[in-house]
Amino acid sequence: MRMRLPTLYLDTSILGGYFDDEWKQPTRELWRQMESGLWRFLTSLVAAEELIEAPERVRELFNSTFEAADVLNITEEIDHLAATYVAQGVVTPKYEDDARHVAACTVNRIDFLVSWNFRHMVNVQRETAFNGVNLLNGYPAIRIVNPLEIIYGNQDQNI
Repeated sequence: MRMRLPTLYLDTSILGGYFDDEWKQPTRELWRQMESGLWRFLTSLVAAEELIEAPERVRELFNSTFEAADVLNITEEIDHLAATYVAQGVVTPKYEDDARHVAACTVNRIDFLVSWNFRHMVNVQRETAFNGVNLLNGYPAIRIVNPLEIIYGNQDQNI
């Protein structure tokens, strides 16, 4: 029997972080761990849309990382949940795509949303607000983390 791999939803900031001097090392370690079989990477059409204007190397990374089955469609349910996040003030309408990333991850029951976006996603206040909306609407709580929280939990260390 094959064990289910934990799933990581990658937002657009992670793909850009692969090439960014500040975030490159931990982002590439996340890829190494995925390639060694620790994770299954998923994303959504939101990321694909956001990358239309991205540098070519970022678009190539997206295409080489995700098979079609790993890119989630945006459904009415996802759009409705994202609109609820905005209506409840978790994020402003300007950052509706961030809400759509969280909604895609939530609706598809993905284990972790991984992002370098500390302002709109990876912080305890925002995670608490997203989860408040989730719980009031019958969805499970979501974990929103940065790559450091993922990679260091999977390295052998003498603690």
